[in-house]
Amino acid sequence: MANHKSAEKRNRQRITRTLRARSLRTRVRSSLKAARVAVEAASTEEGSKDDAATAVRAACQLLDKAASKNVLPKKRASRIKSRLTVSLNKLSPAS
Repeated sequence: MANHKSAEKRNRQRITRTLRARSLRTRVRSSLKAARVAVEAASTEEGSKDDAATAVRAACQLLDKAASKNVLPKKRASRIKSRLTVSLNKLSPAS
């Protein structure tokens, strides 16, 4: 239990920051899952490459946002974006 005003304030700030980070982290995970599903669907001719590209772009934007707010480490976000882009680029241009 916090005994000083400054410690009480830091505790309130920690709770707020944790809730915001959790919300953003959940959105990132959902976006990544949607992007991976879209790329997989495009590779099996069930979806279009344009839909997959849109999903990957949205996921990359959220990853950048999470990295800028220190919710994810910058290098982890970069690695995930790179792997998503590679999987998207492996799709044939005709699909």
